[in-house]
Amino acid sequence: MALKEATQRRSARIRRQLKAVSNGRPRLSVHRTSKNIYVQLIDDAKGHTIAAASTLEKDFRDSKKTGADAAAAAAVGKLIAERATKAGVKQVVFDRGAYIYHGRVKALAEAAREGGLDF
Repeated sequence: MALKEATQRRSARIRRQLKAVSNGRPRLSVHRTSKNIYVQLIDDAKGHTIAAASTLEKDFRDSKKTGADAAAAAAVGKLIAERATKAGVKQVVFDRGAYIYHGRVKALAEAAREGGLDF
């Protein structure tokens, strides 16, 4: 099995498990690359994005040196929590995708919790 195929299967497995226990809560989906990190708050029932944040946003790029460290991920986590509460969302399910809960993914999740999201 190729690496890409294994990653897609792992991501689909996690998402399937999350949908089973979500009880209508929006999904906080994380995507990371070697240089940036992205997060979306997705309403799966309606099929649209409620809020999004990433290290590519202009105000973020001006203030941070890089988007590829835990500090940047934490800043994005606080930003998505702020935007989610503005949209009226408090409870979410955390979709880490195919990534392990460690490093930048963990930093983003903990910052989002500190910002007021419940998962």
